[in-house]
Amino acid sequence: MFKKMSAEFFGTFWLVFGGCGSAILAAGFPELGIGFAGVALAFGLTVLTMAYAVGHISGGHFNPAVTIGLWAGGRFSAKDVVPYVVAQVIGGIAAAAVLYVIASGKAGFDATVSGFASNGYGEHSPGGFTLQSAVVVEMVLSAFFLIVIHGVTDKRAPAGFAPLAIGLALTLIHLISIPVTNTSVNPARSTAVAIFQGTWALQQLWLFWLMPIIGGIIGGLIYRHLLEKKD
Repeated sequence: MFKKMSAEFFGTFWLVFGGCGSAILAAGFPELGIGFAGVALAFGLTVLTMAYAVGHISGGHFNPAVTIGLWAGGRFSAKDVVPYVVAQVIGGIAAAAVLYVIASGKAGFDATVSGFASNGYGEHSPGGFTLQSAVVVEMVLSAFFLIVIHGVTDKRAPAGFAPLAIGLALTLIHLISIPVTNTSVNPARSTAVAIFQGTWALQQLWLFWLMPIIGGIIGGLIYRHLLEKKD
């Protein structure tokens, strides 16, 4: 279990460091910034690379909603859910702390003002989308993410391609929803940066735990009961 938790720690660290780091350090850089598409790709690449690197150790969840969704889908033991989630949250916070140190090296940096890649709705949505929009997009995208994960890791699926499909799915999810919520679908990612933003991000954090987990459970149950072939 220690090796599995370590893999989840490092995988989630890489996800937050690479994905949120691209948003904080590179997305808005004058003239050369990578923009929404670059950030979306960065998140996908973090999952793709670490799923290949440590997926054989822990399963490569890096996300509490994925862990709980896999449990709902009958693919993961209930007794391991809490240790995985703890490792993921700690890994995310560690990455956010490193990003904070790096970002603080720029004159005038203020995580409270910049948002520090936090997720939000209403006035804190990048596109000004409402709470209702945030609820729907986080739930629907989390559900489909879990359907993809269950499908590509099914024993009937082609072997060896799961990390690629999962990484591309996460890229697509970000392309859709960065304007709505700055894209969570991952409570550990949301928690990590919200701690350093420190104000509104913490107040709105409840949504980015609740809706990804509900969506993950829905996706796991859909695959388990409607799509999975019974032996």
